[in-house]
Amino acid sequence: MTGRASGGSRPFAGTGRLLRLALRLDRLALALWLLTFVVLAAGVAAALDEYYPLEADRAQFAERARLTPAVLALTGPAVGLERAGGLLAWRIGALCVVLAGLMSIFTLVRHTRVEEETGRLDLVRSTPVGRLAPPAAALLVTAGANAALALALAATLVASGLPAGGSLVFGAAVGAGGLFFAAVAAVTAQLFTSARAAKAMATLLLGLAFLLRAIGDASNPTGAGLSWASPIGWAQRTGAFVHVRWWLFGLLFAAAGALLAVAFVLLVRRDVGSGVLAARLGRERASPRLASVSALGARLHRGGLATWTAGYAVAGAALGAVAHSVADLVSDNPAVRDMLARFGGGTQLVDAYLVAMFNLFGLAAAGYAVAAVWRIRAEEVAGRAEPLLATATGRTRFAASHLWFAFAGPALPLMAVGLATGITHGLRTGDVAGQTGRLLAAALVLLAGVWVFAGLATAAVGLAPRGFLAVWVALVACLLIGQLGPTLRLSQWIMDLSPYTHLPRLPGGESTPTPLVALPAVAVALTAAGLVGLRRRDLQPS
Repeated sequence: MTGRASGGSRPFAGTGRLLRLALRLDRLALALWLLTFVVLAAGVAAALDEYYPLEADRAQFAERARLTPAVLALTGPAVGLERAGGLLAWRIGALCVVLAGLMSIFTLVRHTRVEEETGRLDLVRSTPVGRLAPPAAALLVTAGANAALALALAATLVASGLPAGGSLVFGAAVGAGGLFFAAVAAVTAQLFTSARAAKAMATLLLGLAFLLRAIGDASNPTGAGLSWASPIGWAQRTGAFVHVRWWLFGLLFAAAGALLAVAFVLLVRRDVGSGVLAARLGRERASPRLASVSALGARLHRGGLATWTAGYAVAGAALGAVAHSVADLVSDNPAVRDMLARFGGGTQLVDAYLVAMFNLFGLAAAGYAVAAVWRIRAEEVAGRAEPLLATATGRTRFAASHLWFAFAGPALPLMAVGLATGITHGLRTGDVAGQTGRLLAAALVLLAGVWVFAGLATAAVGLAPRGFLAVWVALVACLLIGQLGPTLRLSQWIMDLSPYTHLPRLPGGESTPTPLVALPAVAVALTAAGLVGLRRRDLQPS
């Protein structure tokens, strides 16, 4: 099928209708993204105002930060930290751009390559719409999400007492960074025939941009050098709350525009459903290793699991290398020490920091588990589950081929992060064997919380598949509770809503067996309910 559609000489005909449809489909997901940014910005602003209220406090912190390359690699150049707004922009700027990039990549690919892969674009193009209307609508909804994000961030920071001008610049920088990676995703969506490959490549380029910025900032405290090769570095150097570099906005928009031009050129030169990079043809006959539904499930999940494991190993090595530096950076601030102590980990500042970071890894692993369970629903929606279930394969067996990876799979990345953190941290302390053992245990304890979310996702797929978004909402809520709760001193009943609150605070904290028994029991009950529901309900292809 060629790229020409029934829109005739009006290539953008029907863009408005498709835009309204995209907004209707994504309204809850985009609202969840925006809420995450707002809560993150408000929570960090409140925390920094409490822990570094005076310019002298911030100046002392800035002096130490500039001498700590490991910290600069995580956050960016230590410029303008003496100002409250500058400290906040430094603390969350890189993180916000990365999150905006992920939001843009997922949204753009969902409304372009996913529509082609599922065949829905063929139905759309059979109506009077222009050939460029679908990608234009996808770009508009993604750009609109980034614009809304910029305004929401600015309004949040102004409400937190920061200057309006700097708040607007910060929000605009994050939105511009997100728009750049939307353009990157627009290109990868043309290159690959599968949505997974398009998202994976765009996310890989996002990670590469962060790595370039990290290496550049760690090697030069003022942010010169290699970090200028990263669009994340451009967004950070726009100078919110310090000295605004307006030309960097022009650079971000020009680069995004060039990438979008490339994407549209590739679009009109390829057939619908194909990619510029042709997919490799499979064998005429399936391998004997694919003779069962379990083997098929392993084939579908193994690439993603390997990527997660490798990423966790790299992140763990970096965490172990910087843990002591971060602890030294805040060691003379009683308020920060008290806040870290509320995360757990006993009396040692380094252990408390590791507890806080490991909780993040545990929540991310829960995200992997939820996505693995969602694959059951995705196969159902795509129509690939029905042919399998028409054979002797039962629904429970079909679901188990994915649930195995949802429950056992997260153990691999968590083991990787525990081992890598233990090795690099042990090299710093001179106790590799001891630190590796205790940090491996701290990582594996998090599996109990991961299993609760895997069970919740299974229950959603079996009992209320159209309400699966609620599982992601619950995961984001637990992320915000876990990371901002100790900082904002939330009520204990709110903290207790997260399963991770009940886990032993390792390393350093006390270990009790009760939650390690109770939480898996909850996961088993939820999973059983989901499997019963899946066996009893009709297949729902949409």
